[in-house]
Amino acid sequence: MAETPDLPDWPATLADAELEELDQFLRAHAGEDALLLDGVHGLLTANAIGPQPAAPEEWLPEVLHEPFADETEARRILELLARLNEGVGLELEGGAYEPILGEIELDDGDTALSAQGWCEGFARGVDLRARLWEARLGVDTQLTELLGPIMALAVDEGVFETDADFAPLSESEYDECLAQLPNAVGAIAHYWREQPPTPEELASVRAAGEDDAARRRRGGKWLH
Repeated sequence: MAETPDLPDWPATLADAELEELDQFLRAHAGEDALLLDGVHGLLTANAIGPQPAAPEEWLPEVLHEPFADETEARRILELLARLNEGVGLELEGGAYEPILGEIELDDGDTALSAQGWCEGFARGVDLRARLWEARLGVDTQLTELLGPIMALAVDEGVFETDADFAPLSESEYDECLAQLPNAVGAIAHYWREQPPTPEELASVRAAGEDDAARRRRGGKWLH
């Protein structure tokens, strides 16, 4: 995997035209299970707010699955991804985070926002440090509560599987969970900053003999 280009003077926030450019590239190279722009944003969000950020060489394989056409394309796409990643951090620092969401077409021809892609990406971002997330979720209900809106949307969209029997979200409940995403993301980021992984949790991960990106994918669903 190519390294992220070293362009220290780039503007971190992507303009709308650049987001569209990245979106079109991802759509043109979308194979089975590929993330689109909303999914990439969800992945980068989970990585940014989680217990221990993964380096680009860890998360880029979740996004890029085919060789670039040439060096020019490689540099451009890697720059856009690096800036998207940097922009997530800047939005979090400034309290201005907004998720990039997809759209679905309704039966009446109208469109509505969908969290499915973003949640799929978020799940993959969590999986990059799965053991640290799971170690804390197993002992601290506060983190589970903070994840509430994200989990509700992910379960409703079929991204997360659970043994519990949850009724589908109503339209108003779905919209309310969408509205809660920025605050939930900010609260989770604050949680991990204030309560980072303990030496015991880090030692437990190392003792397991597997890296945190170990997957438990079954039947197209991400199991947590």
